Amino acid sequence: MSTTSETTPKPDPRTCPLHEVDTFDPAFLQDPHPFYARLRKDAPVFRDPKNNVVYVSTYDLIREVNSRPNLFSNKFATQLRSGSTTEQDPEELAIQKEGWTVVDTMLTADPPEHTRYRKLAMKAFTYKRVMQMSGYVEKLVNQLIDDMPDSGKCEFKSEFANKLPMFVIADALGVPREHYDQFEEWSNAFIIQLGGVSPKEQRLWASRKIVEFQKYFVDVIEQKRANPTEDVISDLVHADLSEEGDDRKMTYEELLSILQQLLVAGNETTAHTTTAGLYYLLTHPEQMQRLRDDPSLTENFVEETLRYLSPTNNMWRVATEDTEIAGVAIKKDDLILVRYGSGNRDETHFKDANAFDLSRENAKEHLAFGAGIHTCLGAQLARKEMQTAFPILLKRLKNIRLDPDNNDLQYLPSILLRGVFALNIEYEKA
Repeated sequence: MSTTSETTPKPDPRTCPLHEVDTFDPAFLQDPHPFYARLRKDAPVFRDPKNNVVYVSTYDLIREVNSRPNLFSNKFATQLRSGSTTEQDPEELAIQKEGWTVVDTMLTADPPEHTRYRKLAMKAFTYKRVMQMSGYVEKLVNQLIDDMPDSGKCEFKSEFANKLPMFVIADALGVPREHYDQFEEWSNAFIIQLGGVSPKEQRLWASRKIVEFQKYFVDVIEQKRANPTEDVISDLVHADLSEEGDDRKMTYEELLSILQQLLVAGNETTAHTTTAGLYYLLTHPEQMQRLRDDPSLTENFVEETLRYLSPTNNMWRVATEDTEIAGVAIKKDDLILVRYGSGNRDETHFKDANAFDLSRENAKEHLAFGAGIHTCLGAQLARKEMQTAFPILLKRLKNIRLDPDNNDLQYLPSILLRGVFALNIEYEKA
């Protein structure tokens, strides 16, 4: 016997009243852009009555919210761990008690705590240090292409796009690349937790994997404490917090929080953007040819890909007091969803915003890395990886094309992140 939910058609987000759209529905998340356009036009600040979340959707208003961290706090750990406005399942919480309670450090902290931890983590990703990685990243890109199947067919995301940033972050942390399969599972677990729309079985699996991640890295922390080496974990373990007004070393909870963020932020968003970048070239062959003919366009191509995809599509904020945004009343403790994916398609800031254009003049003004004090600390590293990868990919892989038998793109069911599960391609190696 059919249920009402099975027989009643879902509201069309392109035409139905805004308040009827379920923006946490996995089907909606496949293509949220028509709804984003409606929000920008009709309700740039919109309180969704389904979940009492305030959406901020235009470029200028998003920048305004991010410029006022005293009013719009990043202390949204509850939402980040559950991925939505709901509390976590008791079974999830029971599993997580087997590990360590992760404290707020960078993403879910406000100044002065945020300033302290970010300053320490930034030492690993200074502009100078990232620029010195060119030769290393180039060698890794060529190695990954060498390892791609000689059959001329592969799933690009798993064979290349996932591995490039994961190997870079593993090397930076000082952990063996040989544990890649584990790192990938742990990263996937954090993505499920962030997604907020995954089935309970997946969320329980993710909780178990996150505890596994914690136990692994506590062992690594102890190894680096006893025998420090030239890597990020050693730097963090031995960091002196006295300069930050606290005469101690960081705890397991603090270190695990930072390492978790480095693993996910240093991996998933870059992997999704690299995959999307190749897809956009494959579906815009004239732009691919321009990029082949003129590799100097690569830097702007990467920025346009970041704008067009917006791998961090949304992010939470919490109002610290009664205030307003563009005349809309905001109450203390209101939950706000800053819609970066919408801001990056704002027609008032990006001309012909729904078109992909690798020569867009203001592409670098995108919000893909956030804005304000919480701008992604790994932004320069992500850029370096992609700017290095694409010229080599286009030089070494000839006649790249979508696999005609397997090219139905499906996006992750995630409130916060945006990217596809897989991209199947064909090619000839040069």
